[in-house]
Amino acid sequence: MSSVAVLTQESFAEHRSGLVPQQIKVATLNSEEESDPPTYKDAFPPLPEKAACLESAQEPAGAWGNKIRPIKASVITQVFHVPLEERKYKDMNQFGEGEQAKICLEIMQRTGAHLELSLAKDQGLSIMVSGKLDAVMKARKDIVARLQTQASATVAIPKEHHRFVIGKNGEKLQDLELKTATKIQIPRPDDASNQIRITGTKEGIEKARHEVLLISAEQDKRAVERLEVEKAFHPFIAGPYNRLVGEIMQETGTRINIPPPSVNRTEIVFTGEKEQLAQAVARIKKIYEEKKKKTTTIAVEVKKSQHKYVIGPKGNSLQEILERTGVSVEIPPSDSTSETVILRGEPEKLGQALTEVYAKANSFTVSSVSAPSWLHRFIIGKKGQNLAKITQQMPKVHIEFTEGEDKITLEGPTEDVNVAQEQIEAMVKDLVTRMDYVEISVEHRFHRHLIGKSGANINRIKDQYKVSVRIPPDSEKSNLIRIEGDPQGVQQAKRELLELASRMENERTRDLVIEQRFHRTIIGQKGERVREIRDKFPEVIINFPDPAQKSDIVQLRGPKNEVEKCTKYMQKMVADLVENSYSISVPIFKQFHKNIIGKGGANIKKIREESNTKIDLPAENSNSETIIITGKRANCEAARSRILSIQKDLANIAEVEVSIPARLHNSLIGTKGRLIRSIMEECGGVHIHFPVEGSGSDTVVIRGPASDVEKAKKQLLHLAEEKQTKSFTVDIRAKPEYHKFLIGKGGGKIRKVRDSTGARIIFPTAEDKDQDLITIIGKEDAVREAQKELEALIQNLDNVVEDCMLVDPRHHRHFVIRRGQVLREIAEEYGGVMVSFPRSGTQSDKVTLKGAKDCVEAAKKRIQEIIEDLEAQVTIECAIPQKFHRSVMGPKGSRIQQITRDYNVQIKFPDREENPGHSVEPPVQENGDDAGDGRDTKDIDPGSPRRCDIIIISGRKEKCEAAKEALEALVPVTIEVEVPFDLHRYIIGQKGSGIRKMMDEFEVNIHVPAPELQSDIIAITGLAANLDRAKAGLLERVRELQAEQEDRALRSFKLSVTVDPKYHPKIIGRKGTVITQIRLEHDVNIQFPDKDDGNQPQDQITITGYEKNTEAARDAILKIVGELEQMVSEDVPLDHRVHARIIGARGKAIRKIMDEFKVDIRFPQSGAPDPNCVTVTGLPENVEEAIDHILNLEEEYLADVVDSEALQVYMKPPAHEESKAPSKGFVVRDAPWTASSSDKAPDMSSSEEFPSFGAQVAPKTLPWGPKR
Repeated sequence: MSSVAVLTQESFAEHRSGLVPQQIKVATLNSEEESDPPTYKDAFPPLPEKAACLESAQEPAGAWGNKIRPIKASVITQVFHVPLEERKYKDMNQFGEGEQAKICLEIMQRTGAHLELSLAKDQGLSIMVSGKLDAVMKARKDIVARLQTQASATVAIPKEHHRFVIGKNGEKLQDLELKTATKIQIPRPDDASNQIRITGTKEGIEKARHEVLLISAEQDKRAVERLEVEKAFHPFIAGPYNRLVGEIMQETGTRINIPPPSVNRTEIVFTGEKEQLAQAVARIKKIYEEKKKKTTTIAVEVKKSQHKYVIGPKGNSLQEILERTGVSVEIPPSDSTSETVILRGEPEKLGQALTEVYAKANSFTVSSVSAPSWLHRFIIGKKGQNLAKITQQMPKVHIEFTEGEDKITLEGPTEDVNVAQEQIEAMVKDLVTRMDYVEISVEHRFHRHLIGKSGANINRIKDQYKVSVRIPPDSEKSNLIRIEGDPQGVQQAKRELLELASRMENERTRDLVIEQRFHRTIIGQKGERVREIRDKFPEVIINFPDPAQKSDIVQLRGPKNEVEKCTKYMQKMVADLVENSYSISVPIFKQFHKNIIGKGGANIKKIREESNTKIDLPAENSNSETIIITGKRANCEAARSRILSIQKDLANIAEVEVSIPARLHNSLIGTKGRLIRSIMEECGGVHIHFPVEGSGSDTVVIRGPASDVEKAKKQLLHLAEEKQTKSFTVDIRAKPEYHKFLIGKGGGKIRKVRDSTGARIIFPTAEDKDQDLITIIGKEDAVREAQKELEALIQNLDNVVEDCMLVDPRHHRHFVIRRGQVLREIAEEYGGVMVSFPRSGTQSDKVTLKGAKDCVEAAKKRIQEIIEDLEAQVTIECAIPQKFHRSVMGPKGSRIQQITRDYNVQIKFPDREENPGHSVEPPVQENGDDAGDGRDTKDIDPGSPRRCDIIIISGRKEKCEAAKEALEALVPVTIEVEVPFDLHRYIIGQKGSGIRKMMDEFEVNIHVPAPELQSDIIAITGLAANLDRAKAGLLERVRELQAEQEDRALRSFKLSVTVDPKYHPKIIGRKGTVITQIRLEHDVNIQFPDKDDGNQPQDQITITGYEKNTEAARDAILKIVGELEQMVSEDVPLDHRVHARIIGARGKAIRKIMDEFKVDIRFPQSGAPDPNCVTVTGLPENVEEAIDHILNLEEEYLADVVDSEALQVYMKPPAHEESKAPSKGFVVRDAPWTASSSDKAPDMSSSEEFPSFGAQVAPKTLPWGPKR
């Protein structure tokens, strides 16, 4: 806790005048006569006690006590209250979230008003709405509609009358909803309910209900009677809260419809049985006649603003007066200007009713408080905090602020309004005394710069000067800035804002054109890179355009020089980005992508790091084979070469270069690459790479499997020849579903047309927009012939026929299982032919086919083939031990899926057996026969395969046999390889990396025996095809390791050389430079003796490496020693006062001298016996020259030292020349640490002197007052 004392000019003058000379004491360093030291309490007065703090806290806070926190400006503010019973959302746990918060946000966005909600003590909702007048009105209307409960009611009328309520084309219902401003929901015709639901305001519901009942009554077959009764007497007939009319309806069973007060109708409609209806009419007439005779009226004037208080919520006050006094109170409509209220009732009751009317009218009052409009925001407080205190205490008081008016309007119960008025007046008085405001004019274009990034500048000014600064929004284009707060803070803030504005007028703005694609890169992740630029140029404001604007203009603003520097920096950055954004695409066969990625992404990561490029691979589930490389051009080319070399090493990939004139390239590629793509797909997916347009190169590269490359080469050259002679193109159209049928199985049909005509036919790919377009390219006569053939085929396909065939019901399931997958495949392959099988459960064998005639015939043929396959289907068993099943299946079952596709068979694996070693299979019944055939299970051959090892294969016999062979070929085999035990750890590698690499490369499992077994046998398990490669790879690795062992033996030759320890630092050199150079030059390791080891000879240097290299390193060391032995050392007396000048800043000067004269110069350490002795070491002639040079320097520098010392003598005050008495420091009397000082030792048993943890200690008076 800290305290601050504020000393004003008046208090300072008073303080000065109160001082007497005796109180001012001046202590000098040489003073002998000192007065007594001050007491501890005088020097360190105690802080005031808690009580004093509380008293001072009650005093009004000063200008610094209140933090004025500005709020957003508002044109008009209204606060109103929604009682708990009328709240639509009453979940107290979700206040400020959920549906209520969403609705408020929607209202704010739609109307532009600002809403703030708070809960009053009675759990009612206080809502403060701020904004323009019309926005506030709209928002308030929405709040009432969406946050206050919408009344709803149901009215029951006979079902047959509903159509009369709806009217022709629903016109009657729409008209009714429009007239009553309600929502009327009528049950659907198939709904048995006769309840019509009406939702809206209470008044609207009453109107709508009345109209609906009128319509029903008119259509009712029962008796309907209308009774004319003056509107003024309707309340007496209905009774308080409609009780009287309810009783009559219940007793007589008659429906009585009294028009609501808002409907200007006098007739009351009765519906019911004639006798009962007559009784009801008679009773109503009796009441009417009686009231007509007995009642009189009086008219009184009540202020229009008080009418709502007389009516009460939902008209409850009127009903209450009617119930208590039997008097009806008639209020003029809200749109009328009349203030006359009419009371109708028996004369003796009118007085009581009149008293109640005035009591209700005066229970609420309207008052106003004068307050300057600029203070309204401070009265409201941040987020309405100040007002919330008043509205929570008095929730029925409505407080309204109006922009531009110097008053606040209060409305509510008289007592509450008076209390609220007093509180607001007190707040206004307090604010007026301590607040001030000023308005300054600053061009609106500078406003956002004054505000700063995220409001940094303006927030700093607000916090520093404790003021509120109101800057108009950009949309207003206003120059006026308003500052409000403490008078002194207002002036300081004004001065700083004007200075900032004047500085900005002298600033410069520069537009920098940077392509938008680089903006995100320059900004960086989470703005890191642009933050670095802003830190480098803090005075420059950098503005990037909104991404939606698609603009390339980046704006820089700030001092001219800084803007220029920042522009150059950013231009260089953009140039680097352009250079690094070169991109090339490399087509790589999909099956090799995983090898390029490597285990855990190792390969691709290595290529990225070494080539310094960004490499993007297509997603695993994507059909794309293209890898995109981005970076510098040279780096991209290097990465491309590496990726292609990996593909080349992995597969038999041939690469052929074909020379085709560059002018033909575009026509060969075709529109959007359609032509070249058709060649690539036809030739097994080879990659054809054309040179970059404009390069002038004729070389086209074809890459892929050797046979496919040759085929693609022939087609490409043939096409080029056609283009050179004369190429002709024709487009024809056919429905996309016919394309597969036209192409035929494996492209057979289209190849036949191509071979017979010599024309090339290109079908659209999935990416093409026009899916109907088929292009024919070639010589004109060939194209015309192909066009004729294709058009004939298409015409036949358009000839839709319907045919049927017989299929045995037992085969139906095969066609319709898996959501009819087989039928879907037939439809796709044969021009969208529709095949309909009979419904399941019927024994019909008739199958209907509908489509083009040729397609239907082909589909029938295909269905017949499938049936033949199904009838020829056999099931065979393949016994493979269960432990190999997972290996046979492959990753995600890929191997089994491949066999299933290749041989068109079904393969079923058995369920896994948990304990295969101990389980005994019970006999299983098959085809209704006893599996045991009456024999004992003990007679089963123990050598026969277990059930969990048997894989079931279903399909044609020859296919099943081929699939069985393929499965058996997938069973892993184990071979053993002898590898010396001492090499095992090198084969495994660091953390198993070596052995993992080999297993990934050869797709096998390598088992190295445990170290404790000391075995030389390594087991390799995998497919037979991979084992030979893996064995060869392992033996190759063994040979490499043995060669490394031999090399290590040669490298471990050791040689010792004897060198005097005093020369060791020179051989090592500064920071090891000399010895490191010898080590690198001769590829050896040099070890110096350990100084701390007493047993080790200190003059022996050990060199390890190849014998030849160690000898060369020894000679280099001895050469240095020879040179050192020729050196001499001389001591030079050099005045210690010039040592620092000769050494220079951080030793720069002395190093220069040592390098120039090739000597070593050592200065004495502090505390040395002779501080002037300097040692110079080196060759004799160099030492002599160096000594002469430093003595010359000494002479030069010493003259400067003597001059400066002489000058210092005159500058020093005489007082300092006298002997100084040792300072006692600061001394006080009666300090707490001397209060109990004595010679005796402290009391160990005293809990005060030695308190224990957790123990209660008697409070001790502290010098700084009690603890808080």
